[in-house]
Amino acid sequence: MRALIWLLLLAALAVGLSLAMRYNDGYALFVLPPWRVELSLNLLLLLAAAFFFTLYWLFRALGALSRLPRDVREFRLRRARGSAESLLHDAMRCFAEGRFSHAIKNAEKAFEAGHVPGLAALLAWRASHALRDEARVGEWRERALANAEGIRAATLMTAAELAVDGRDFDAALVALDQLAALGGRHIGALRLALRAHQGLGHWREVARLARQLEKHRALNADQAAPLRRRAHGEVLRGLADLGDSKALHAYWKSMSAADRVEPRLALEAARALMAMGDCAGAATVVEDVLDEHWDSSLIDAYAHCPGGDVLGRIAHCEKWLLQHPRDAALLLALGRLCRERQLWGKAQSYLEASLAVQETRAAHVELAQLLDQLEKSALAERHYRAAAVL
Repeated sequence: MRALIWLLLLAALAVGLSLAMRYNDGYALFVLPPWRVELSLNLLLLLAAAFFFTLYWLFRALGALSRLPRDVREFRLRRARGSAESLLHDAMRCFAEGRFSHAIKNAEKAFEAGHVPGLAALLAWRASHALRDEARVGEWRERALANAEGIRAATLMTAAELAVDGRDFDAALVALDQLAALGGRHIGALRLALRAHQGLGHWREVARLARQLEKHRALNADQAAPLRRRAHGEVLRGLADLGDSKALHAYWKSMSAADRVEPRLALEAARALMAMGDCAGAATVVEDVLDEHWDSSLIDAYAHCPGGDVLGRIAHCEKWLLQHPRDAALLLALGRLCRERQLWGKAQSYLEASLAVQETRAAHVELAQLLDQLEKSALAERHYRAAAVL
């Protein structure tokens, strides 16, 4: 339809021009003595138009001829670039397929072609690492670092990732620090930093990064919680080895509320404080946890802490007993605490109640020792025998 419209327009233009020339009686006279040339105005216009178009196409041809060497060079560059892109795509495909030797070969050809050499070197570096070819790893690492212009962040991420994989955690942290200076502190970098600090035993950093990754939803609660628990546990054990109760209290308060009510961490902190003679601090840690979340495993440590406010701990246990009247561990703890305060009748009553709920060796031994103190040897011997059987 468009061609038909153009044909009609050209036909109308031709008819219009022919009619205009038919009624044009003008002429042009050129005099150059002794010559004299007379032309019709229509012919002069046609000759002028023909001359213009001839001159236009002549200059176009001369321009194209002068650009020919440059166009040939550009054509060759485009062809080489296309070939290099194809090689790089093949290298990426082979790497994804696990054909690392083929990936290195194609990446090397793309590198030699000069098309994004940094990316080609980076790919060959990763493939060499996957093959555990240390010689080629070093070679391609140097090439990637030398051609990192424009892909600096990718090069540093690769260096950090491969260093972590090779358990060179110090080198990984150096690369990640350089990446952070470029503004590349993203989720992938945080994950690598977490692994590096975990490998180096920097547990405070592990706990911080685990919280940060969980906040950004890079780790779910089931993944982050074990990391935080282990990190906090390692820090608490380290502070316990130093014997610094003030530092341990400060670290415990710096932990999140969710971590402070974790029974295993509370038990770790309580035992550390007990070892340093801070029975009151250990009791406070256990009480804070059990007031929020009941866990019988903490009661044993609560009862075994020597000294301190024993009557206060007895009162606290009796308050818990109203909520958990058939908890054998709680009854045993009350028996121990009452025995420590020489409340013989209450101690015996609680220990017998614990055995009534659940027979345990610890309860039999505790009751036997109490009966020995009360000079009831026959009853004590019976409980010693019962403990030996369990």
